Amino acid sequence: MDKTQGIGAILLMMVLVAYYIFTAPTEAEIAKQQFLQDSINKAKLQESEVLTTPIPREQVIAPTDSIAVAKLNTQYGPFGSAMTGEEQIVSLENDDLEIHFSSIGGKITKAVLKKHKKILEDEDHVQSEMPLVLMEDKKNRFEYLIPTSSYGNISTAKLNFMPQLQGKTLTMTAALDNGGQIVQKYTLAEEGYNVDHVLKLDGLESLIDPSNKKLRFTWYNYLDRLELNTTFEQYYSTIYYKEKDEGSDYCNCRSDDLEEIDDNQIEWVSNVNQFFNTSIIPKNKKYENARFETVVLEKDALDLKLLKTELDIPLDLVASESIESSLYIGPNEFDRLRTYSNELEQIIPFGKSIFGSINRWVIRPAFNWLSKYIGSKGIVIIVLIFIIKMILYPLMYKMLHSQAKMGLLKPDLAHLKEKYKDDSQKIQMETMKIYKEYGVSPLGGCMPMILQMPIWYALFRFFPASITFRQEPFLWAADLSSYDVIARLPFEIPAFGAHISLFTILWAVSTIIYSFYNMRHMDMSANPAMKYIQYFMPITFLFFFNTYASGLTCYMFFSNLFNIGQTVLTKKFVFNDDRLRAELDAHKSKPKKKGGFQAKLEEAMAQQQKLAKQKGNLPKKKKKR
Repeated sequence: MDKTQGIGAILLMMVLVAYYIFTAPTEAEIAKQQFLQDSINKAKLQESEVLTTPIPREQVIAPTDSIAVAKLNTQYGPFGSAMTGEEQIVSLENDDLEIHFSSIGGKITKAVLKKHKKILEDEDHVQSEMPLVLMEDKKNRFEYLIPTSSYGNISTAKLNFMPQLQGKTLTMTAALDNGGQIVQKYTLAEEGYNVDHVLKLDGLESLIDPSNKKLRFTWYNYLDRLELNTTFEQYYSTIYYKEKDEGSDYCNCRSDDLEEIDDNQIEWVSNVNQFFNTSIIPKNKKYENARFETVVLEKDALDLKLLKTELDIPLDLVASESIESSLYIGPNEFDRLRTYSNELEQIIPFGKSIFGSINRWVIRPAFNWLSKYIGSKGIVIIVLIFIIKMILYPLMYKMLHSQAKMGLLKPDLAHLKEKYKDDSQKIQMETMKIYKEYGVSPLGGCMPMILQMPIWYALFRFFPASITFRQEPFLWAADLSSYDVIARLPFEIPAFGAHISLFTILWAVSTIIYSFYNMRHMDMSANPAMKYIQYFMPITFLFFFNTYASGLTCYMFFSNLFNIGQTVLTKKFVFNDDRLRAELDAHKSKPKKKGGFQAKLEEAMAQQQKLAKQKGNLPKKKKKR
């Protein structure tokens, strides 16, 4: 990039900033847009609440109300009597999980994860701790629709299941007037977060519509806000699912989305928060005709998102039919999810490309291994940086070696500017000749950065997605999975936030210092714009990293410190100017053999210079009077 290109790049950035400032909507326009969006969201929410509002207790008919019972029997036949009675709450628990069930619908009303906590923050930023609970929203809907010939679709949400508790197994039975029964059986594992579920239909084969031999499973789940950084939590919360003989997939995380799978079976479906999930895995029957929908709720809403799942389960119309499945209600822990052997661990958004593979099979195991011996996750990050820097030091040495030799050639390059004045093309061509003559490559320092790029990109996904860092403090950062806060602002800056992240500031400052120290001996006369771009970049990225996971900015800051340390020590104690000059002179005295690319490049530059010179010597046209 020559001088004019550098100036053009800076002007382009200035135009983009000016465009952003001058095209920003006024307060009146923002208020109008907000009013319209609120109206749309209110209509959506009203529609969803009609579908998801649970049956109020007063609608559960008491058996003594003979008129109401008779009406139920007329409308729902043998199912009518199962729609009466008082609600009962029963619970199962182990050392990790406590689950509460309601007899109305035989469904889970809340699941308490005992080893995890939710942090709340009031308007004064005072934090308090409370239990972390999933599936507790009263608007949630979890039901099976039973297709009958005479009574339409009978929802299990309307039935009252009589509970019977034995150890860690809860059996809930809805008895029908024809002698049949619907049984839901939940068995909690002795430890961990797995719950086995069996839905058993006894004596219903004569009631089911033979033209529609499928149960319709409906699951609407309002995700609660569990993290302080709700922006990232919303980005990483959605529905994941896996089709038969296919990899896992998911609905859009940042906007409303709808996915319909009509031509394949579903092996599992998972409602995923940033660090927790509720998953259903069928055992003896695969799901069909799937419909997955995500609805992004307002920023100030109590809930994070609404996730809708609708599936068909085939029926065989036999006298006793069981539908078996497993439920996982717990943290997004890679090793625990991988034990299911069905790619359920793919719900952790490490990425699907090579960067995801690096996260799963390189970075994650390295962090886990180091964490066995080091208690602080922040110290683990620093130790990992040290290991990576030591592995890459041979390449770093080559980079510094190349930079040191280029620094010694700076007087020679400065002489070119005096000799050729403002002929930038000639300066560049002669500069390349000098580099070739002395065996110096301007690209010699790129390899360490190129090799680290996959690790950098992988870490962008690793820190916000890995539960390893959730609520793990280090230095002034209270949570390495979220941004650190050293100061609060009385207002919010677009794309920056209403806080200041110290790790981000330290990264930007150390990047500028490292760039200055590294480039102070470099000749920028042929391209002075690069001198300013290297400082402009970290300032620009302040807006991106200020709200990012502090684990990443911590990694970047200490990585810069290691880079500065390696550079200073190597240049001070390893390199010697006299020895480097001897290397340059030795290479200069060797016979040179032009490579194909080098020759073509010099020929192209010479041809370009010749054309420019010819153009400058053309006679000027006389102006007509």
